[in-house]
Amino acid sequence: MSNDAVSHLISKQRQVTYERLVDELAYRYGDAFTHAEIAEVVEQSRSAMAATSKIEKFLPLLTARFARETLEAKAVAEGRVAKQKPELLFVCVHNAGRSQIAAALARHLSNDRVNVRSAGSDPTDEVNPVVAEVLAERNVPLIEAYPKPLTDSVVRAADVIVTMGCGDECPYYPGKRYLDWAVPDPAGADTDRVREIVADVEARITSLLHDIIDKGVVKS
Repeated sequence: MSNDAVSHLISKQRQVTYERLVDELAYRYGDAFTHAEIAEVVEQSRSAMAATSKIEKFLPLLTARFARETLEAKAVAEGRVAKQKPELLFVCVHNAGRSQIAAALARHLSNDRVNVRSAGSDPTDEVNPVVAEVLAERNVPLIEAYPKPLTDSVVRAADVIVTMGCGDECPYYPGKRYLDWAVPDPAGADTDRVREIVADVEARITSLLHDIIDKGVVKS
């Protein structure tokens, strides 16, 4: 088989993979979105993930995850589904360290009483492995975590938006609670330093969840 034929076959297989993904998401989210809208989100997700994913074979999986998260946020942001619980968004630059730590701890400590998302203003290709190691020590695994870009939908869906070192990259919407945490970047830090950062974030998350869950303080 010629190189052109092989390339054509691979391209066809990829097309089938993404068409199948659209169909699967349409089955799940068809009450909120049209098939065409879902196809558009899948293509946008594929393009976004292709910009950071270094391993081609992982691109369909990352696309599927990002498309699903985007549709869920978009549905909430646009009022296509009823909001079931408070929505938290954690944002840093690369979505590889601080925002991943915060999101993982918020999910773990809230016992699923809040919905949590994270994003990066300039996402990298993988979660910081030392961060993953330290969180695993606390039985907070990052099995499915991956860096993803900040989108308008996740901002509009959120009730509380916590930024950590991303400056003015996060768009502002009235009626939301914005917090800016001065948390050191764990990039390049050794394990002991990352443990300190995780402990710092955990204390902040505990206080935030106390406000949201126990006091009901969501909006500023």
